[in-house]
Amino acid sequence: MWRNVLRKTTLSSGELELLTWRRGYSSSTSGHPARRFAAVWGNGDFGRLGVGTLDSQWSPKPINCSSFHHQSLKSIACGGAHTLFLTETGRVYATGLNDFGQLGSSDLIKYSREPVEVSGLAKGIVQIAAGYHHSCAITEAAKAVHRPTKVECLSGLTIKLAALGSEHTVAVTDGGEALSWGAVASGRLGHGLESSIFGFLTSNSEYTPRLIKKLEGIRVKRVAAGLLHSACIDETGSLFVFGDKVVANLGFGEAKNATMPSMINTLPYSEEVACGGYHTCVVTRGGELYTWGSNENGCLGIGSTDVFHAPERIQDPFLKSPVSKVSCGWKHTAAISGSWK
Repeated sequence: MWRNVLRKTTLSSGELELLTWRRGYSSSTSGHPARRFAAVWGNGDFGRLGVGTLDSQWSPKPINCSSFHHQSLKSIACGGAHTLFLTETGRVYATGLNDFGQLGSSDLIKYSREPVEVSGLAKGIVQIAAGYHHSCAITEAAKAVHRPTKVECLSGLTIKLAALGSEHTVAVTDGGEALSWGAVASGRLGHGLESSIFGFLTSNSEYTPRLIKKLEGIRVKRVAAGLLHSACIDETGSLFVFGDKVVANLGFGEAKNATMPSMINTLPYSEEVACGGYHTCVVTRGGELYTWGSNENGCLGIGSTDVFHAPERIQDPFLKSPVSKVSCGWKHTAAISGSWK
């Protein structure tokens, strides 16, 4: 697994820094009375949904968690079997499996059924991301939190976004350029590399960040990384995907891998994208949530376990409450929507 993440970044709020934690690592508005809430669905093993049980949910279920009951949520991130929550006040909470320290809490905790606050974050956090066994956060502070490691070869670049997959990472600079590194199987890096017809890899991994050439000249504003595929959205709202594209994954209608970014033009203007184990979710400019791919444990949120090969809009409870954020785990999904009533 890739444990090193991105270097110092700059956003409008000031100087930022990207941090990660795994086994043995610790890390860590709204002026309106109403607060945004989180809804979760899919596999409930190890408490990854944060609803207090280990039960799976086939439809979106709002979280009524005492840990951040009076706080509005800003962002959410789903990992392999854990989920992260970021509040508007910059506090981070985690729920689910903790076998590699991905919850950022005590090693004595094997898993948590409800969100617990991540320890060791001295400064406010502005962004979060979750990989299969690891987590990361961007803090406003220029000083590093204890132990997290920087990617030194990115020195001189301003990194705006990062997405963590199972064995790969995709990052976006402030100029909208996309870079990727890690395992190359199935074309998940977008560099045109994949397994050969005999099952041999032309290259096992990219060990340092590399520019995705197919996206040159395109300003990327959102990025996501899943198990064997990745996705990004450009400044015009167009969605690009690359990697493993079996029918039940990216909905192309054929089982051939996409080793370089390919556009999906069947969606409205896209604002947010998330990649899971074998499913994908997109939030449109109008706050509509679309999902497709594998539907194990009901991770698509359509009320059944039927597989969908093309984008399908999730209805309840989002018809009158627009979605602002979505995140996919390997077998579960979470979204932030509207205001709590």
